[in-house]
Amino acid sequence: MVGAWRDDAELQDKAQALRTRLALDALLVTRSEEGMTLFDADGALHVPAQAREVFDVTGAGDTVLATLAAMVASGSSLRDAVPVANRAGGIVVGKFGTSAINTSELFG
Repeated sequence: MVGAWRDDAELQDKAQALRTRLALDALLVTRSEEGMTLFDADGALHVPAQAREVFDVTGAGDTVLATLAAMVASGSSLRDAVPVANRAGGIVVGKFGTSAINTSELFG
């Protein structure tokens, strides 16, 4: 959505410009092995990828979005939910095929 960027400063500029242009409260950019970055009115919150062996990325994005939505629906802020969603995505890529996770894996 934001196009290519040379460095984190340019990514932040492009992401915040897109967020403003679309009147979004926040924009989450997934960055593959670099993790994910949340852009909001408070700036950028970068969460590095969890260091783990990747077996299968099937469903990882769905897991991240579902976890983020569940955390926000339960009253967490986006800034609190993003690290948990990132952890959830890191767990599922360490499994073969489309996999579910449970709360003990996520919070244990």
